[in-house]
Amino acid sequence: MHILHFITVREAAYMKKTIKEYILITLGIFLVAAGIYYFLVPSNLAAGGVSGLAMVINKFIPALPVGLLMLGMNIILFIVAFIVIGPNFGGKTIYASLGLSGAIWVLEKVYPIAKPLTDDLFLSLLFGILISGVGMGIIFNQNASTGGTDIIAKIINKFFHIDIGKALLMSDFLITLLAGITFGFEVGMYALLGVIINGVIIDSVIEGLSICKKVTIISEKSEEITKFIMDELGRGVTIYDARGAYTGETKEVLVTVMNRKEFIKLREFIKEMDKRAFITVSNIHEVLGEGFKDIIEP
Repeated sequence: MHILHFITVREAAYMKKTIKEYILITLGIFLVAAGIYYFLVPSNLAAGGVSGLAMVINKFIPALPVGLLMLGMNIILFIVAFIVIGPNFGGKTIYASLGLSGAIWVLEKVYPIAKPLTDDLFLSLLFGILISGVGMGIIFNQNASTGGTDIIAKIINKFFHIDIGKALLMSDFLITLLAGITFGFEVGMYALLGVIINGVIIDSVIEGLSICKKVTIISEKSEEITKFIMDELGRGVTIYDARGAYTGETKEVLVTVMNRKEFIKLREFIKEMDKRAFITVSNIHEVLGEGFKDIIEP
């Protein structure tokens, strides 16, 4: 009976986690779609990716919308990937990839625009990359991707043994080169700049969303603090015995890792419990394991 109850609780927790992940991925999808459709596409800024290639094709075949082209290319790429690489693509990546194509297609039909929101090419690039980069960061932070050139990079890696990062840069550079040939040298240079800025923004968003706090505490009230961390915050604690060089006294050192909200609660508790406590805090950019990100995605 207890085992069944434990399984049910675990399943409920996993379902809640999965729903949260898909909600965040959906938010990321619409941010990326808005950045691409309202800022990059009207200014012909094909900043890499399947969206950039779709923009180049759309220039020559205007009857084919960018969203529909992206959807078709992503489906083809997934089929090729399953044949060449194998079924190593998770449901979240398929959802994000096809969802992005669908979101752009919806925006084209529901909220179409006839001309760029601004005539300033740099402003279009800046806002387009900023909005879509934040969206991509949210998607990547949920261990998903939008497919596209990621798949091309993996295929290049498999057959030519080139690092995936370099392969991805090669495929995006080729698309920006095509954009330069199609839309003009100046636009192509802006698109290449967009590829570089996009990578920086994505990394910054992922780091910002993933930051946790590693907290080290020395206190006379270590037992009460440990109980609070475990019972109230639901986090684990590692306890070390350490000897002070000045006093020669042996004291317990508590080490724990938690998110920012939990740290604020802990700090307030320690303030009330022991004003003489010694606390050091450092930022951790990624934590894998129980209570945080899974080491292996289910």
